Amino acid sequence: MLVPAMPREPKSFEAAITASDFSSEDYCGTSYAAKLLGLSVATVQSLVEKGEIDAWKTLGGHRRIALQSINTYLAKHNSQLSRVDTDPKSRLRVLMVEDDENTRELYRCQLEEWDLPVDCTWMPSALEALMDIASMRPDLLITDLSMPGVDGIEMLKALKRNLHLADMQIIVISGLPAEAIEARGGLPQHAHLLQKPVSFEWLHGYLTALVTANRKWRR
Repeated sequence: MLVPAMPREPKSFEAAITASDFSSEDYCGTSYAAKLLGLSVATVQSLVEKGEIDAWKTLGGHRRIALQSINTYLAKHNSQLSRVDTDPKSRLRVLMVEDDENTRELYRCQLEEWDLPVDCTWMPSALEALMDIASMRPDLLITDLSMPGVDGIEMLKALKRNLHLADMQIIVISGLPAEAIEARGGLPQHAHLLQKPVSFEWLHGYLTALVTANRKWRR
C-alpha cells in the first residue's frame, strides 16, 4: 500500500523500494507525469511538495511518482479525463546519461517531437546513473562516454556485473574512434555504437522498433 507523501520533501526512494509490494513498474519520472497530467513539470513538482501526488526521491535526487496516485488525482480534479494506463507494456523506460546540458536539451526536444510512449530520465553524470539504475531498471540506456569523473566506459564495465540489467538495451553515442574504445576494454557485446553527430532518423527508428518489441514482450 502506497504511503501518501506529506506536504514536505518526499521520502527517500531507497526506503520506498524496501516495501514488499513495491514494483518499479508502478512509478514514472516527473517529465512523464507532467505529460500524463497535461501540466508543466514545475506544477507537478509543486503537487508533490504539497503531498497531492505520491512520490519518492532517488539517491540522485530524482523524483519517482506513483502512477496510481496520478489516476487518483485525475479522478479527484477532472473526472472527464481518461485514466492513465499504468500497464508497463505501454511505456518504454529510457535512461540518458549526458553531461552536456545543451545536448540533453537537444535530445529532449527530439523525444517530445516524436511523441513516443517513452518515459525518459536524464542524468548529467555516470556516477549518478550508477546510483539509481538498479532501482530504475531501464529498458534502454543511452550514454555518452567522455564525461568528467566516472566516465561512460567505467560505468558500462560496472553494469556488466549486474545480472538484473542483462536485458537492458544500450546505445553509446561518442566522438571517440572505435579503436580508442577497444583499447579501454570495449563495449558490452550487444551495445550499439553511434558516432557523433548522432543520426536522429536512426534513433527514431530504433526507439519505435523497441517500443513495439517491448509491448509484445510484456503481454
